[in-house]
Amino acid sequence: MQKQRPKHLDLPKIRLPLPGVVSILHRISGAALFLALPAIIWLLQGTLSSAEGFECYKAVVGNPLVKLVLLGLLWAFMHHAAAGVRFLALDMHKGTELHTARATAKAVLVVSLALTAVVGAIVW
Repeated sequence: MQKQRPKHLDLPKIRLPLPGVVSILHRISGAALFLALPAIIWLLQGTLSSAEGFECYKAVVGNPLVKLVLLGLLWAFMHHAAAGVRFLALDMHKGTELHTARATAKAVLVVSLALTAVVGAIVW
């Protein structure tokens, strides 16, 4: 007797477990940081080149939309770092039990959002 396999996956109805969400967000945050690297280097280079370059930097970073993008990149960095520590522990076979894996996934989300809020409030 063969199993009836679905012929059509209804993606909106499929619920990914929290550790899976953290894993996907880890990949997305890594890709976002990698793709934003040229812009970040350009911004930082502008702060060191001259006084005019620094004024240009201040004007660009003073834009609320740019601040929002930088806040998103800050979250990406915090999430990527926290999830990276979690994945290093998982690679050493620590926290692989279901309950612990779910708890550490929640902790990654809470820690990354809290650190983003604290650092973002200080920098804003």
